[in-house]
Amino acid sequence: MSVNKRWIYLEADENKVAHLQEVLKINPILCKLLVLRGITTFEEAENFFRPKLEQLHNPFLMKDMDKAIDRIEKAMTNNEKVLIYGDYDVDGTTSVALVYSYFINTYTNLEYYIPDRYTEGYGISLQGIDYAAENNFSLIIALDCGIKAREQVDYAKSKNIDFIICDHHLPDETLPNAVAILNPKQKDCTYPYKDLSGCGIGFKLAQAYAEKHQLDKTNLNNQLDLVATSIASDLVPITGENRILAKFGVEQVNKAPRAGIKALLKELKLNRKLEISDLVFIIGPRINAAGRIAHGSEAVELLIAKNLTEAFTKIKKVQQNNDNRKEMDKSITDEAFAILKNNDTYKNRKSTVLYQEHWHKGVIGIVASRLIEKYHKPTVILAASNGKAVGSARSVPGFDLHDAIEQCADLLEKFGGHKYAAGLTIEIENIPAFIEKFENIVASNIKDEMLITPIEIDAEIELSDINEKFFNIIQQMAPFGPQNMQPTFVTKNVYDTGFSKIVKKEHLKISIMKDADNPINGIGFGMAYLYKNIIQQKDTFDICYHLCKNSWNGQEKIELRIKDIQ
Repeated sequence: MSVNKRWIYLEADENKVAHLQEVLKINPILCKLLVLRGITTFEEAENFFRPKLEQLHNPFLMKDMDKAIDRIEKAMTNNEKVLIYGDYDVDGTTSVALVYSYFINTYTNLEYYIPDRYTEGYGISLQGIDYAAENNFSLIIALDCGIKAREQVDYAKSKNIDFIICDHHLPDETLPNAVAILNPKQKDCTYPYKDLSGCGIGFKLAQAYAEKHQLDKTNLNNQLDLVATSIASDLVPITGENRILAKFGVEQVNKAPRAGIKALLKELKLNRKLEISDLVFIIGPRINAAGRIAHGSEAVELLIAKNLTEAFTKIKKVQQNNDNRKEMDKSITDEAFAILKNNDTYKNRKSTVLYQEHWHKGVIGIVASRLIEKYHKPTVILAASNGKAVGSARSVPGFDLHDAIEQCADLLEKFGGHKYAAGLTIEIENIPAFIEKFENIVASNIKDEMLITPIEIDAEIELSDINEKFFNIIQQMAPFGPQNMQPTFVTKNVYDTGFSKIVKKEHLKISIMKDADNPINGIGFGMAYLYKNIIQQKDTFDICYHLCKNSWNGQEKIELRIKDIQ
């Protein structure tokens, strides 16, 4: 399989790079990496390399935070029943686990509620409000959802239930009539950092309560493993406040994770130091699988378990859900690839929209992402649910998917999400019209280059630049993620030492040199096709890669994680 990729060389302001080199006295390539990440002064570099929890913003800078805390205090004073309500994905379940775990130490008249993906759908459900009314709850704290729930909040009000909404999704012009709305994306919210996850906003609520009551920060900081998991899984930018929360959250996972995460790591026999990528690919999917396959409350039960014994009783379910999720994911992805493979209609389109009644709606978001990896087009995958179709949509860099879907609003029941990921509900008979309209909008707005997978390259370097010191400074730029990606380098005119080979039929193991430099090894997962197409055909080639460490037989060596070869 040959995959075209577009190499984009990132440019940094040379004066800023020179200034940083003067004040930091480090390799100019590293200074360029910092400037590309918006770091241009000694102080900004110090904050970046030495983040501290003290750098977190005052939570009361967030619009309505004082109102939210006042309402919680009133509930506590009057011994009101409080329901913590959150979405069923990783961000929602970690948010609920965080706010519940934090406040249960102070106030016990609390319960949590996760809507059922299949009977209630995304966001605040009328069923959830009925549950609250029937069980005498008078306050609902909604996490990672609620910003568009105008009718639901009015319905709750008619039943004498107040709402505090903690959400990070884009608000509409008209907001729900809640007691307090915590969302930095509100136009008139002056909170300095706009990109918190839903769980991050839950953390700010707990932080505000802790600060107002001058409580010891230990219980608050013990929640950081949840915040880091949500930041990693929800793909929010790893900049500013998120980077601080993610860094200390990853440390928390390594030093003193909560019982549920510890049990999960023991079950998986993971006894190495974890990085944020492990939260993305190992912890996150297992927490997510509950809401995809069974019920999101199973994830919350694991995350709020008080001890290892309790946590181990929940693990088998979590693992089983994840195994089922993987199986479904693979079979639906294979089916989708088969539909697209020899279909000229799809080949000539700028978007992909697929619907199969029998697909499992819990995994269609993952399938959409897999199709983008292969075909690199804005993608919507639809499945049947309760007599309608529900869809998960994913986009490609540079294309505003939310905007394109919004232009199809006349054909949709409801929709919501971000620039690059969205969900929607549609009447089944409207699907053909939606496919056509969505394709026309995409085709008339997307640029051709957006349809080729981009690789952003931070710098061109020589193999001789790669040493322990260089590698260690790059590692201090972690945790990596959106807007602080692991640096990508290019080295030109390298040649094969004769030891490069294909391993396990699909991966590429290389050994390369340039001039008289020492040879260096690398691995390209799923890149066996590059061996025949380039390495065996050409005397020299250009290689694009990350740097990583490979541990083998007790020895650690720096090696290349290949992104592409041209």
